[in-house]
Amino acid sequence: MGRMIKVDGVEFVTKSRTNSYWAGSILNFMSGLDLSCNQLTGEIPFELGKSSGVRALNLSHNLLIGPIPKTFSNLTQIESLDLSYNSLSGNIPTDLINLNFLAVFTVAHNNLSGKILDRKAQFGTFEASSYEGNPFLCGPPLENNCTAIVDLPYSPSSNETKGKWYDIDRVAFSASFVGTYITFLFGFAAVLYINPYWRQRWFDLIEEVSSSAHGHQSSAHCTQVSSPSAHGQLSLSVRPAPSQICNSSGISCGG
Repeated sequence: MGRMIKVDGVEFVTKSRTNSYWAGSILNFMSGLDLSCNQLTGEIPFELGKSSGVRALNLSHNLLIGPIPKTFSNLTQIESLDLSYNSLSGNIPTDLINLNFLAVFTVAHNNLSGKILDRKAQFGTFEASSYEGNPFLCGPPLENNCTAIVDLPYSPSSNETKGKWYDIDRVAFSASFVGTYITFLFGFAAVLYINPYWRQRWFDLIEEVSSSAHGHQSSAHCTQVSSPSAHGQLSLSVRPAPSQICNSSGISCGG
């Protein structure tokens, strides 16, 4: 049979301070569980919520993960609950607001998210330090606005983006087009100014095009009309333009 060890006194961290309890009537009424700084891993057992008589629970500075058990709302006598410096995630259970004797509550430096419980009853007394270190927690007393966190900016899906490939910025396109056009003109003019050979070739080309257009315009004054004659032979009627010579199928016409 195991031996019983008599304890004259204990030191216990509760309500963010270390208290010494000596044997006597006060220690007889003391009920708490301190498992801090033990590198505990895994999720918090929901069975801890059945310890309705516990007054202080300290699980800080461990490696705990997962959500805060909803069964903690059954800890009706608890005065101090410290879950800080872990990797807990999820929301803070809303039923914890019914813990009327809770004087110290801290979940700082975890991965909790969502809206902090309404500042009612005991939860109206907890400062921002009780929640700091949780980037995705929002609402008073933190400065994070829940709307800014929950309402993420809309970004079109890849399908929508692909479906609107033809949408362009017309102002930018116009400015780019005009800039390119002006640059080309200045570049072309600079080449003609610097290089006499290409300048002469350009002027010759303009003159040839102009002469060709003038020749076509003059030829339009000479028309050729054919119609069958009474003897079945071709009859040709020509209206020459003054001082112009028109050659058509070996037939010349002149003034």
